[in-house]
Amino acid sequence: MDTSPAIAGAHGLGGTPLPTPLHATLSREQAESTASLLRVVSDPTRLQLLSLIHHSEAEEARVSDLARALGLRQPTVTYHLKVLDEAGVIRREPRGRQVWCSILPGRLAAIGDLLR
Repeated sequence: MDTSPAIAGAHGLGGTPLPTPLHATLSREQAESTASLLRVVSDPTRLQLLSLIHHSEAEEARVSDLARALGLRQPTVTYHLKVLDEAGVIRREPRGRQVWCSILPGRLAAIGDLLR
């Protein structure tokens, strides 16, 4: 009878199970991208903005409404939205005199659990 460690469920000395080899499920590139995204959204104001946008009707909101909802000055909100825009998390779309923001679909999948 072959008792080599190559057999599934093999045991070492004293009947102790042999450790299962670890396999990376997240590539280095994926880990760096996720870490970068987490740094951007880790700011409480940005998380609130993303949550407001995500839970708004049609998943978009005007900058002025976001500022009012958070009780912040519009320049402060605009700064945080710029950071999110530059990181590729949201899209800012001017419509007349208003700027509307929405979360990019690809990014929503990555941060959706944070916005519940």
